[in-house]
Amino acid sequence: MSRPGTLGELRESGWVSRPVKQEIRENAIARIANGEPVVEGVVGYEETVLPQLENALLAAHDVIFLGERGQAKTRIIRSLVNLLDEWMPVVAGSEINDDPYHPVSQHARVLVAERGDETPIEWVHRERRFSEKLATPDTSIADLIGEVDPIKVAEGRYLSDELTIHYGLVPRTNRGVFAINELPDLAERIQVGLLNVLEERDVQIRGYKIRLPLDLMLVASANPEDYTNRGRIITPLKDRFGAQIRTHYPLDVDVEMDVIELEARPVEPANIPVRVPEFMTEVVAEVSQQARRSPHINQRSGVSVRLSIANYETLVANATRRALRNGEGEVVPRVSDLEALVSSTAGKVEFETVDDGREEQILDRIVKAAVLETFRARCRPENLVDLVHAFDEGMVVHTGADVPAAEYGKLLTQLPGLPDTLKDLEVGETPAAVASAVEFVLEGLHLSKRLNKDAVGTKAAYRGRS
Repeated sequence: MSRPGTLGELRESGWVSRPVKQEIRENAIARIANGEPVVEGVVGYEETVLPQLENALLAAHDVIFLGERGQAKTRIIRSLVNLLDEWMPVVAGSEINDDPYHPVSQHARVLVAERGDETPIEWVHRERRFSEKLATPDTSIADLIGEVDPIKVAEGRYLSDELTIHYGLVPRTNRGVFAINELPDLAERIQVGLLNVLEERDVQIRGYKIRLPLDLMLVASANPEDYTNRGRIITPLKDRFGAQIRTHYPLDVDVEMDVIELEARPVEPANIPVRVPEFMTEVVAEVSQQARRSPHINQRSGVSVRLSIANYETLVANATRRALRNGEGEVVPRVSDLEALVSSTAGKVEFETVDDGREEQILDRIVKAAVLETFRARCRPENLVDLVHAFDEGMVVHTGADVPAAEYGKLLTQLPGLPDTLKDLEVGETPAAVASAVEFVLEGLHLSKRLNKDAVGTKAAYRGRS
């Protein structure tokens, strides 16, 4: 459909000007009434964070999200753009998205006064009504508010002329959503300048004062105050936010697995299918859960969900490399592939200083605890009695990255009780799937102290304890 191109056509179309917070509130109301989420692509917050966010949107409040790294704060903030109308009219040539009915910049005011209903109108997509700034100590007033443009002065304009100003991010996001990430890192004097724009509605640049009644929704993110010591939020600015919403990590393994399925992008060779058993995904998710409970991991810095995503992708990558070297026709991660998680885990967690030099041992214990927890949840003990008895009778099984998947398939007829356990794990009977399940069961029995294990690197030999 064609959109109005002049102010007169806009009036005739019946378009109504709304403050940005009212616009967001009405679009949020429509979503809630239709049973749709106000933000998409976020799981695990349905009963905690999202109800608070909905309240803030309905109350037309500015919002600050408080939480550790990797808790989807930025994703939620960026998704708010979808609550804006798809298209919005502005005065043509306006740098700050002037409302055609209520222009605030000198350019727009003069243009509307001179041309009236013939004032040209442009339409701005909602993606252009969102601005985001990562707060850093070197952020200046010029970045956020604006600065006198020497080129415009050189062109002949007076220094006191409002048209000499090159607007910063905040004015350019007029009638939109402005987001600041890591707000405490913003220097206090810059926070004062930001407060002046939002509260007093005036801007002072090089001693020249102009009033800008900006229409903004301000959204910010910050780490908890007991974690970041780099700065603080000044009290007047903190008071400006109507809602402070505390985010959190996934509360259970199932939610962590949902995040992995949603976010992970593992490598998938064109000629080899990749299949990750659910129990291996659960092990990866449980690693993060165990790390968040470990006294050896600095919990103030947090254990990001990105750890689960990176570990999942690393697990699949290592399984792919192993399958290619062994000439296997299917990629299915095994327990022996978990050794590769050290590289993707070590850089995403902070260890307590007293544990210097023991990082790999700590990570190894966390991975083993994750395997044991998953094993206990997924394998019924009654199906394992005959299997353990076979090992007590002298059975020995060798596993490792160099053992082809076909060798594991032979164990189906040699180990009683194994077929029933594979049914519980729902992995199927392909050689690669059987290999994954066998390694998982044997490692679980070893960690349950029902089998002995002799290990060198990724190679292992499982035998009875008698």
